[in-house]
Amino acid sequence: MISKERAVELVEALLAEERLTWVWAGPVHDLAVYYVEEHAACWAVFWNTVEYVRTRDVRDYLVGSGPYLVDVEDGSIHHVPTTTWMEDWEGLYLRQIRGVRPPDPLAASVRALVHSAGIVAAMHHLRRHAPRLSPQRARDYVLAVRDGAEPPEELADLTQKEETCPPLPIETLAGPVQ
Repeated sequence: MISKERAVELVEALLAEERLTWVWAGPVHDLAVYYVEEHAACWAVFWNTVEYVRTRDVRDYLVGSGPYLVDVEDGSIHHVPTTTWMEDWEGLYLRQIRGVRPPDPLAASVRALVHSAGIVAAMHHLRRHAPRLSPQRARDYVLAVRDGAEPPEELADLTQKEETCPPLPIETLAGPVQ
């Protein structure tokens, strides 16, 4: 388990390494951690210029820096783009980095309907809420959840609202820690 202090150490070491690679950009500011949030799967470590950390003056703020996430299990470090941070970044982190698939929110209601009103009623409900599913795919979904299983990932994906502008991906920068 990675502690808050260790998460900060890991990010500070990464910032020191990155600073050396940014020399091509001209004068590079010293960077520092200024805030840390605890989450179930990771530490969100916010960083910016030393001047901003000291003064909190927005003129010293490095725009678009986004926090680094330090995984509490293995210490790996990931960057969340600022625009993604405002979305469901935790769900995205679990899916992209840890490979955890969230349960389909329609599965429980479809399962209840198939047992109370039958397969056709469950399919009708499912297609009303997930119009991207063809009748055959809706049937496959209903039959999969009928006995308590989760629907196959490719069918569950079709129940989600189609994103017109998906969030930028979370990028792995370092780790896991040995």
